Amino acid sequence: MSRYTSATDDDRREMLAAIGVGSVEELFADIPAGVRLDRPLSGLGEGLSEQEVFEEFRSLGERNVSAEDEVSFLGAGMYDHYVPALIDSIITRSEFLTPYTPYQPEISQGGLQAMFEYQTAISELTGLPVSNASVYEGPSAVAAAGYVAKYSGKGQRFVISRGVHPHSRETLRTHAHAWGMEVVEAPLTGGVTELADLGDDVSAVIVQQPNFLGAVEDLAQLAQAAHDAGALVIAACDPLPLALLKTPGECGVDIVVGEGQSLGNRLDFGGPSFGFFAATEALMRRIPGRIAGETKDVDGKRGFVLTLQTREQHIRREKATSNICTAQALNALAGVIYLSWLGRRGIVELVELMLQRTAYARERLTAVDGVSLLHDRPVVREFALELDAPVQRVIARCRENGINPGYALGRDYPEHENGLLVAITEQRTKADIDRLASVLESAIGAEGRAAGAGAGARA
Repeated sequence: MSRYTSATDDDRREMLAAIGVGSVEELFADIPAGVRLDRPLSGLGEGLSEQEVFEEFRSLGERNVSAEDEVSFLGAGMYDHYVPALIDSIITRSEFLTPYTPYQPEISQGGLQAMFEYQTAISELTGLPVSNASVYEGPSAVAAAGYVAKYSGKGQRFVISRGVHPHSRETLRTHAHAWGMEVVEAPLTGGVTELADLGDDVSAVIVQQPNFLGAVEDLAQLAQAAHDAGALVIAACDPLPLALLKTPGECGVDIVVGEGQSLGNRLDFGGPSFGFFAATEALMRRIPGRIAGETKDVDGKRGFVLTLQTREQHIRREKATSNICTAQALNALAGVIYLSWLGRRGIVELVELMLQRTAYARERLTAVDGVSLLHDRPVVREFALELDAPVQRVIARCRENGINPGYALGRDYPEHENGLLVAITEQRTKADIDRLASVLESAIGAEGRAAGAGAGARA
């Protein structure tokens, strides 16, 4: 018998016989041997004490470098924002931290109201009338939007901008393969999306605002081009800049999705976070996940319920639009608390601050020898640079001085081998930016001297 479960060997044999399987191994027969774990699950050895396990985990943790240990200008979809103490004080309350899915509205009014308030906030940010109560994260939200588009139109192709996050593009390709859909990339020209003749077989055009290189796209123009071709428009958006930019709904976008980490969720080594999903009323019944609705009880009091539940796998599994169960509701709750903490004016002031500091950083860094703009399009919180030195070695030199200067674009954009994506949040001060400029200048200079010395030695 297992140390952790109550099932005996006889129990397991009886269960296997009931389903007509000879062994547990047969249950995994369809999984290729090459991707199976061919060793025990635990890497800690046998019989470690609690103290020894703690020491092992602590040593592993010490290998990480957090945004609190270095001045970080990393972004690329995950951002180092200040998270107020108010958020943890609310989301760690047991009624939010421990409840199961709110299938019984009579005992789930608090959770359902939180979902409803979250949906309202996302609808206001995106300018679209319907929001669900969250999905897993940004890239899977893009794929979920593709699913909606596939079953709402007749096209057999997705056209996705090269300015969409690389993880989102890859996630869409993975899902589209199973759907028998073709994924075509629209190129970037001067930092923004260029849509050629789309043809008449496009299910959806997918763009990002601002795009991965930080450039603000002309969503209205892109939406018009897509609609002229009979395609839906999906925009993957950074939620905070939407406080200043024209909302996607005003631009004619049909579905808005995005990564919600920047709304009151810490970096947490890349997760968990939440994805948001909003759409037009015409697509309401195809939206994945849960939707909380407002109603009145028999006494006329305000109440909340899950609505349109026939879309969900727990009601009609074979006709469900998604398998979203957990739905990252706790992370989404952190998002709506954060937005409420900021308020309507606060979120605008926050983005204005980022805009001002980004403009200063862009000007300050391009004054450094060996640094130029990758594009000159308007930006909000993130911008792309081109370095006259190997970007990975420059990053390594900067990190030796306690600064992470940004994201190396070459790993996802080979055409920008020495591109550097720099992100600014309210956590990065003018002094931080000045320090980055100084360290970056020294690193590029050192690389130039090293290259010169190497050339002299070869000569």
